[in-house]
Amino acid sequence: MKVNATYFQNDPQRPLVYGEVELINPPRQRLRGEPVKEGVLVQPVMCGFCGTDNELMHMGAKGLLGPKFPAGTNRLINGHEGVVWVPSQNRFAIVLIRGGDSIDPTRYTEDETYFEYGCDQADGLFSDAMYVNPDMLLRIPDGYVKDGKLALSFAKKMVFPDPFACMLFQLERMEDLGSAHWFRQTARRHKCSLEEARRIAADEIFQRTVIFGLGTTGMFIGDIIRQAHPEAKILFVGRSPEDSPKVVFAKEQARADYLVNSFADPADCARAIVEALGGRATTFIGVSGANVEHTIAFEHKALGCNGVYNSFSLGPKVTFDTMPFGFENHLIFGSINFRQDHMEKAIEMLAVSRYDEIVGLIDREEFTADPMGAYADKIYCKAAPMKTAVIWNKDYIDTTR
Repeated sequence: MKVNATYFQNDPQRPLVYGEVELINPPRQRLRGEPVKEGVLVQPVMCGFCGTDNELMHMGAKGLLGPKFPAGTNRLINGHEGVVWVPSQNRFAIVLIRGGDSIDPTRYTEDETYFEYGCDQADGLFSDAMYVNPDMLLRIPDGYVKDGKLALSFAKKMVFPDPFACMLFQLERMEDLGSAHWFRQTARRHKCSLEEARRIAADEIFQRTVIFGLGTTGMFIGDIIRQAHPEAKILFVGRSPEDSPKVVFAKEQARADYLVNSFADPADCARAIVEALGGRATTFIGVSGANVEHTIAFEHKALGCNGVYNSFSLGPKVTFDTMPFGFENHLIFGSINFRQDHMEKAIEMLAVSRYDEIVGLIDREEFTADPMGAYADKIYCKAAPMKTAVIWNKDYIDTTR
């Protein structure tokens, strides 16, 4: 079956193109032990652009995409965020992106394999049609479809379940690891059982929280921490002016404070963080993608004794001096995953959120006429909205709601 789609290829001049592509439908498996199934045909309706798409385009320009292509092809249809229509089931769905021959494809191990629709070995959403394992089509909540069309406001929110689910996973990890890190001294302070101390510690680790970087992931984790831990003190650190729309929105969502990082010296930034928090951080979450994150946290002591350092950025190298690190008893971890239940919870939480307000739309015809130009000049430029999406099939969207 031939369709029109955008796709990546190994080409130094044209790593991303739009044109006719032959779809393939290899049998796939959601989890180890489950049946291998052929995909059902779905029609993408709304698609969001992710930084991963931009990175894959650059990899294609360097000729590095071979391992990412579906078997037997020399291209990858991109796109892993959005809503699809399932004709055979007469319903809309969110695609669970990761599956494979693994106990949990978001935590696969050495003897397991995985795939990701639109990212790795499986075609994605920027296409007139695609095939998806039927077990990986997640249901949307009731009330957002009228006369066979999806409300635009809801569709915009549904470009976020993948990153939002990642942040739900981050919260779970910080609670699990942080409470295990603290609970014995917490039990002594509160003179309570170890079981009760675990519960208290999972809350206390967020008493002074730094979120270093304010993209969508930083915004999401701040919001999620606030909902789970109402008494947390949360400080966003970013380079945008405090009166910028994204900062105002993020502060409202997370009921957080904000520090403009206009400091030439990282030591000055660290001192300002400690002053704003009223003490050194109990948790430091790095989501800026900048190497200065770890310098501010460790070398300049923005992160306090027994503090938790969550490295969520891709790219920076985390280094620390082992002598103070050992004595200050820091806990450092990094993991970029989620489970299906995180994805399902993300859909429910996003449905009642305001996150449609930060999604800007690019016209499909404008995007497909020059995909690479759109990436450079509209989607990933400095003037771009926090999130950009495209209505891929206007027949299924009600733009009045």
